[in-house]
Amino acid sequence: MFPSFLPPRVEQLTEESARAIAQSIQRQAIKTSLSQQPIKTAYVHQGEGGTPMLLLHGFDSSVLEFHRLLPLLATHQETWAIDLLGFGFTDRMMGLPFNPPAIKTHLYASWKAFINQPVILIGTSMGGAAAIDFTHSYPQAVKKLVLIDSMGYTGGFPLGQFLFPPLDFLAVEYWRQRKLQALVLGRFSSWNLSELEDLRCLTIHLEMPGWYEAMMTFTKSGGYGWLGDQISQINQPSLILWGKRDELLGTDDAYQFQRNLTQNQLVWLNCGHAPQLKQPLLTAEQILAFSNETV
Repeated sequence: MFPSFLPPRVEQLTEESARAIAQSIQRQAIKTSLSQQPIKTAYVHQGEGGTPMLLLHGFDSSVLEFHRLLPLLATHQETWAIDLLGFGFTDRMMGLPFNPPAIKTHLYASWKAFINQPVILIGTSMGGAAAIDFTHSYPQAVKKLVLIDSMGYTGGFPLGQFLFPPLDFLAVEYWRQRKLQALVLGRFSSWNLSELEDLRCLTIHLEMPGWYEAMMTFTKSGGYGWLGDQISQINQPSLILWGKRDELLGTDDAYQFQRNLTQNQLVWLNCGHAPQLKQPLLTAEQILAFSNETV
């Protein structure tokens, strides 16, 4: 059975790993300084033992992004995935500030409530930027950092502040339609079943209440385009995983992370922007090996 808070579209999932992760999603009310009311926060928790791993998804995504990677990690180590504030299946309460500072505040409160010990923090794409910001502000909470095709030097929304009604709504609706149209077109093209399932996982949360408002607010905040100065101040051992054919960010940022992170190793994977989906086994092997290295 799927949790009742998930949209009906979840029934369209066909891959066993995706259905299993969806069925395991839970929500817990987390108290924060952002609101008098606690925020119902979506998460998945599997595995036990070792240093806990915490997975942070990319822009306009959810914990379903990790349906292939998370079970591989959880076989060896305690593993968490959390839907960031404003994204996935975490409650988008009216009046909340859906921006990077609020995401960090909510993430810290969630870490405190769920884990409350140093973690191996793993961020993909925008989730990597959120992981950098969190690590910079709360270094005591992060033992090691893993960045997977991470934003941080690029990927902000510098023009977001100029989006006024109705342009803000139209921009978000255009983004939504692009994702849904890709799903429809994929059914009638040469895409394989795995690629179609990836799209299903990346569109289910579009039906969650407050999606439009949260997306518009976050976009107008400018995102994480200001993180550059923080990256060189990260002292935790860091693993940079990057797809050789990253079609979204390219490869220059990987080398920039390698130059500026204090302790790091860069590993290239033979895929595009989403190794967690396209190369989950190799991605898991690299993360687990890095996790077991002596600091």
